[in-house]
Amino acid sequence: MKKSVFVKALCAMAMSSLFLAGCSKKEAAPAASSNGSAKKSSVSITFLNSKGEIQEALEKVAAEYTKQSGVKLDIVACGAGEVPYTKITTMYNSGNPPTLAMLDTLDIVSLANSNPDYMNTLDGESWTKETTQLTKVNGKLYSFPFCVEGRGIIYNKAAIEKTLGRSFDPNSVNSYKAFKSLLEELASKGMKYPVFLAKEDWSLGAHQLGFIYDAYDGSTAGSEKIINDLKGGLDPMSYNRFNQFVDTLNLLMKYNYAHADPLGADYDEGALYLATGEVAFWANGNWAWPNVQEGGAKTSDAFGFLPFILGDDTSDFANNQMQASATKQVMIDKKYATAEQQQAAKDFLNWLVFDAAGQRALVNTCALIPACTNNPNKPSDPLGQDIVAKMAAGKTFSSSFVAPSDHWSVMGAHLQKYISGNSDKAELAKDLSSYWKSQK
Repeated sequence: MKKSVFVKALCAMAMSSLFLAGCSKKEAAPAASSNGSAKKSSVSITFLNSKGEIQEALEKVAAEYTKQSGVKLDIVACGAGEVPYTKITTMYNSGNPPTLAMLDTLDIVSLANSNPDYMNTLDGESWTKETTQLTKVNGKLYSFPFCVEGRGIIYNKAAIEKTLGRSFDPNSVNSYKAFKSLLEELASKGMKYPVFLAKEDWSLGAHQLGFIYDAYDGSTAGSEKIINDLKGGLDPMSYNRFNQFVDTLNLLMKYNYAHADPLGADYDEGALYLATGEVAFWANGNWAWPNVQEGGAKTSDAFGFLPFILGDDTSDFANNQMQASATKQVMIDKKYATAEQQQAAKDFLNWLVFDAAGQRALVNTCALIPACTNNPNKPSDPLGQDIVAKMAAGKTFSSSFVAPSDHWSVMGAHLQKYISGNSDKAELAKDLSSYWKSQK
């Protein structure tokens, strides 16, 4: 997810496939879907973008697609502070939804359960054969997996090594004890506060808290099980991942650069401080690279990911693998779009998957990791490269928890209260328990 240094689109949440070569390099017109092809000369379609940091890049992609196809493609931004699910439902209520909408996985699930008549079913599309990252709801496919994203703790290797005066092996940090020891050493050698902890509710309530679900066993089915257990009354204090999460959160808080004013921590500052080496760590995902780059980092710099450390078991998958999965999903409107517009939307998705220009647009222009394995292009940024390398080495897990659309805002607010010192662990556990019990 997500936030541009200059345009903070707080449209979040927060989600592995290997890259395999083997697609045609031929520059072709957009591939028609299995249902035929649209009349390109007179069609106009719109695309709701909930990844604010790629708004400008998507506008360039749209211009290139229009040039190639003749289809007018307009990119509509999900504005600063807007929740994607609220945005799309408001647009439907006004009778003016976009032709295509990029939403979080949980939004697709929610919309498919509440209003499946809004959405095209895409099970027969040819790109389904190119990915294992498909999200089906009630046995039907309503969305295209737009990209793979991963989250953990970003590190600045050069900053760490400069402070320590020795080499740093990220693989050595595979337990709470090892992470704590590293932070203590950095602090003792001049980097007193080596962590930046973002205050945003979407970051705290989705990307960070989400590890208590996704790290249950590393599978989406496992995350669903623990969520159902919490709905059924499981006390979070009796759940090891909750306790491990709070321990790590406390550690991040102790060494937080913004420790004096945790809720005054500005997201843009986090990108800048990590880029310049004022801090060594930032709990975040690969979507943060455009921010870090704008802060002065170069693609040749040594940035990468630690897992979000949970507990002291060095053999625990959660301490040796990072989370990476298809997060952003694209649906096609069925209720208001004409048949021509629906076909043009399908053609655009096929262009991203099968046309060489579309493949480059997704990876090079938008700096994304594609969920389709036939794309031969690889990320140029170090965070994307690190995730691709970890996927190839089997060091990722692909759980993508599904929660109600208000989860990150409600629980994010409770976590803001916690990191600011206005609640304790017992109260946070109570807040989490109350939230899930209310969802039954």
